[in-house]
Amino acid sequence: MVITSEFVDIPAGSAPMRMFVAAPKAAGKYPGIVCYSDIFQLTGPMLRLVSRLAGYGFVAAAPEIYHRVEPPGSAIPFDDAGRTRGQDDAAKTPVAHFDEDRRVALDYLAKHPLVAGNQLGAMGNCIGGHLAFRAALELDVRATVCYYATGLHDGKLGQDRDAGSLGRAAEIRGKLLMVFGSADPHVPETGRTEIDRKLSEAKVDYTVKLYPAEHAFMRDEGPRYDSEATDQAFADMIELFRAVFGPRYN
Repeated sequence: MVITSEFVDIPAGSAPMRMFVAAPKAAGKYPGIVCYSDIFQLTGPMLRLVSRLAGYGFVAAAPEIYHRVEPPGSAIPFDDAGRTRGQDDAAKTPVAHFDEDRRVALDYLAKHPLVAGNQLGAMGNCIGGHLAFRAALELDVRATVCYYATGLHDGKLGQDRDAGSLGRAAEIRGKLLMVFGSADPHVPETGRTEIDRKLSEAKVDYTVKLYPAEHAFMRDEGPRYDSEATDQAFADMIELFRAVFGPRYN
């Protein structure tokens, strides 16, 4: 589908939250998906991923997760200094702020003129995968995709040593897809096993997909990018969202 895109600033806490919003150009009603970035915020790879998702018939909105500590429009470079900066920004952000911003983003989508009623979902990469998991705790989120979610198995998120996200898994009422790379040191096999055990015990409706890839294998810049695994993992997301929401082109 042909899409349109724009940046919008909406009130959220102490500073406006900038979001990249991509949507089908054709008039109609579509599912709305909150899309969470990795620690580098809205970089080229993230904008391309969100735009690609919109082209499949979704209103996709990606917020700047560090809007309280970074100026609007801050895309953090993919280098050592940028990695340190992104990690420091995370360390300055309490989980309560992430949660407040999540509700703001979901409410924005729920009121968007192109979003159908009761058709909200979430997806995210890296720290964004953890944030997407927390979005799945919301009763109005019906489908969630978490790509190599960091900090989920040990609880670490932002400023909080233990956000308790996995311990709240029983609150998830929608469908959940967890995607990992087998060579990801940030979510090792022991961590994946713990996530799987907790989700099973909580009786979550979930699926796990494991690819022979590294951390951040979907970021289409840098040496870890795996185009085949990316396409397969993207197809997994579309399959889940279509199963829950169905295609909406009218």
